[in-house]
Amino acid sequence: MLKRFFPIFLFAVLTCLPDNVLYADGNAGSAPAFKKVVLSREFFAEGSHYGDFNKDGKLDVIAGPYWYEGPDFVKKHEIYAVKAFDPKAYSDNFTCYGADLNGDGWDDVLICPHPGTRGYWFENPKGGAGHWKKHFTVPELGNESPQLVEIHKGAGKSLLYNNNGWLGYATAKLKNGVTQWDFLAISTKERRFERYTHGVGCGDINGDGRIDIIEKNGWWEHPEDSTRVPWTFHKQKFAVAASQMFVFDVDGDGLNDVVCVWQCHLYGLSWYKQIRSAEGKIEWQRHDILADDPDKAPGALRISQMHALAVADINGDGLPDLVTGKRFWAHGPKGDIEADAPAVLYWFELKRDGKGGASFIPHKIDDDSGVGTQVTTVDLNGDKVPDIIVSNKKGTFLFLSER
Repeated sequence: MLKRFFPIFLFAVLTCLPDNVLYADGNAGSAPAFKKVVLSREFFAEGSHYGDFNKDGKLDVIAGPYWYEGPDFVKKHEIYAVKAFDPKAYSDNFTCYGADLNGDGWDDVLICPHPGTRGYWFENPKGGAGHWKKHFTVPELGNESPQLVEIHKGAGKSLLYNNNGWLGYATAKLKNGVTQWDFLAISTKERRFERYTHGVGCGDINGDGRIDIIEKNGWWEHPEDSTRVPWTFHKQKFAVAASQMFVFDVDGDGLNDVVCVWQCHLYGLSWYKQIRSAEGKIEWQRHDILADDPDKAPGALRISQMHALAVADINGDGLPDLVTGKRFWAHGPKGDIEADAPAVLYWFELKRDGKGGASFIPHKIDDDSGVGTQVTTVDLNGDKVPDIIVSNKKGTFLFLSER
């Protein structure tokens, strides 16, 4: 029942430019330019997303209690009662999504609140005034990076998360005119699937056309009959504490690989090359993009607290790139390593060498925003280049690409 979301090079002249235009460092003619737009300096949420909430054909932005009208994002509207949070603490909004959840043709807002609490969504009033009507989804929404993803190809989106010891997903379905959420546990019951579990994702690992589910300790193979549970588990240490996890072909060999953060409260960003034996057995070879034990020398690139990760073709070369950055004060001003380091935002450009190898080239976008527990990429301004939305303890920001 979930409506499909909207689908997801610039030559920079380095003189006579507005101060708020930030240019990614890289080769001229390939790296995009980004204009930073500050929507708020208050801490409302650590997740943000988009949708066409007034049905004018333009994408709008959601972050915390507000939705901002595209295409200029100046006018904002309250979805629910406004409450700013103390940056030393936490919000009740870790991730959010815009989607038509009741089949009426209007985008609603799905909220994944503090992990382990009850999820909820707000019904679009179809242009009506006042706060949106609140509905509940699932009773316990665990994991710090739940994702709204396609588990069954062509069947719409499902919410991927864990619930009181079980890994699985819930799908919104209309029953007697009411949106209900049915959770399907695909795993055995395990203690590691607790409310503050870090990292989950999905993709077709083995090339059978079905979407498998990945987590930090391995991947769960999607059976031909999805209702046959548990799914088969394949052990692999992908991470200690991931954020969002992704499956795509990094090196162009026709096999899908895995990309994830190694420890989202410390360091490390890696991709795992899928290797097939002559017998068809799947094995993995780790390649570090950013080391989990980084060089601390001045000038060396290291990013701590990479608690959000996104994938998008930033430079239009047909290859998927990465977007991530630092989550500022993840556990307050003294709770994490390098808590007060600049809240940087980066994109990592995928380069293939044509010999089966691949690398990711870092490009800095900003150093006073970072990410929250979600970073969103989507073309907001219609120039066919992905833009970036972040909301966190620094505020809410857009980075609009400019040709």
